[in-house]
Amino acid sequence: MLLLDAAAPEERRQEILAEVQGMIGDGGAVTEIHDWGNRRLTFEIDHRPEADYKLLRFEGENELLDRLNSSLKIMDGVLRFRIIRQQPGGPEVPPRPEPLRAGGRADEPEGRVAARAAADAAPEPEPAPVDAE
Repeated sequence: MLLLDAAAPEERRQEILAEVQGMIGDGGAVTEIHDWGNRRLTFEIDHRPEADYKLLRFEGENELLDRLNSSLKIMDGVLRFRIIRQQPGGPEVPPRPEPLRAGGRADEPEGRVAARAAADAAPEPEPAPVDAE
């Protein structure tokens, strides 16, 4: 998984992807490429709120993984990356994730978001009068 700088020009992001594919091609083979597009990050990385997600599946030896790991660490335009070894017959690639609704989490039911928003907009209750004796 590559998280590329969404603020970088499209040409630079394509160069990064081509460079990574070239490195993989030198010591292995790319089997699938999935473009998940620009997505909002859960937390900012280097003061960037969004990243361009690219998921690549490939085959290769340990030397290839070492080369990729060292190159991606220093490559300009790569915010984060993760290389995960899969066992044969592993899970299929999940479909492109749906974007989050405004103001809510993906796992939060619609009614709960509306109830929370209504509670936030409700006026503050007036304090109860204090009896003076």
